Amino acid sequence: MSKERRRRREWCATDNDDWQTPEEREKLKEISRQLRPPAKFIWMGIIGIHLSVVGTWVISYYTVRAIFNRTHPELGWPIWKQILTIELSFLLMYAIIKFAHVFVRPLRRQMDWFFHLIGAMKQLSKGNFDVKFKANPKYMGQFGPLVTTFNEMASELSQMERMRQEFISNVSHEFQSPLTSIAGFAKALQAGDLPDATKHHYLDIIETESKRLSRLSDNLLKLTSLESKHHPFEPKKYRLDRQLRHLILLCEPLWQEKDIEMDVDLPEVTIVADEDLISQVWINLLHNSIKFTPKGGTVGVRLTTSGPLVHALVYNNGPDISSEALPHLFERFFKEDKSRERERGGSGLGLSIVQKIVDMHDGEIAASNRPQGGAQFAVSLPASSTSSS
Repeated sequence: MSKERRRRREWCATDNDDWQTPEEREKLKEISRQLRPPAKFIWMGIIGIHLSVVGTWVISYYTVRAIFNRTHPELGWPIWKQILTIELSFLLMYAIIKFAHVFVRPLRRQMDWFFHLIGAMKQLSKGNFDVKFKANPKYMGQFGPLVTTFNEMASELSQMERMRQEFISNVSHEFQSPLTSIAGFAKALQAGDLPDATKHHYLDIIETESKRLSRLSDNLLKLTSLESKHHPFEPKKYRLDRQLRHLILLCEPLWQEKDIEMDVDLPEVTIVADEDLISQVWINLLHNSIKFTPKGGTVGVRLTTSGPLVHALVYNNGPDISSEALPHLFERFFKEDKSRERERGGSGLGLSIVQKIVDMHDGEIAASNRPQGGAQFAVSLPASSTSSS
């Protein structure tokens, strides 16, 4: 394999030889024709070449003449002097070409990998997000940021594609599981000769799985709407402490059923935010805390302020969150214990929705374990948030 071919393969954007179809090569040739310099520049180049030939011959002629007139004026102008003049002219022409090549060669290299970059973009447009453009930094020049940005874009698109496929796989799995249960128990009920207690048990399971499907659909729609950047966002001034007290009272049947003690410290705090969206944050965090708190345990809600920020802390004295799960809590469909979550009716989307709403308000949310045991979620919001990004 020639050096030129190895060089081209090294700059090639993909690892396989068949990285261009004949149609793409024709398109690249068409682009090359479009990038061809105008005729006036071509004529200027031809004239420049002729002027260079004449100029080098004139310089060589007077150089040879001056040297021999100074050293051996009696020799005259024999044929070998003319040959020497021609040789010197060719030598000067060669030196000029090599000197020009120093400047032209990087440009040719840039054009070469520029066409390969177009081929890589074609691969990217066809869904090949694993494409990576390789080029020698020595010849990238002002196009260096373009190559770097292209590789970063391809890497981000590849990651997004993997997340999309994983999301579709998770959605399919989450829907398939309750549908399988519903179908199985419905078929069992068709058998007929079942005790009434068993029938009621099967019907309860079908009802539970149907509700889980409904919640999953609602959460998916809500998350999609929030991420579309077209979700209604109407910030207004209101009392955050009053909102939290109201939501805690709404959850009273849940924490009274488990005999949970509510540790509440809510000083008067005013905030500018979308009240409906922020209420979804507290509902999800409260339900999570109550769900994982043992019977007779404690769930706490605290409000503090520091400068322009409002800090809310929701905690419980239930089990700690594992160190492996902490970095992934806010990912879609993530469940630390999938079997327990399914029994509790969780979909793995609640905390993703919470994080998206907090992000829309330019806030931050973090999960951690308390030193005395249990999990806690800390939410920080600007007191006058007006963002919806």
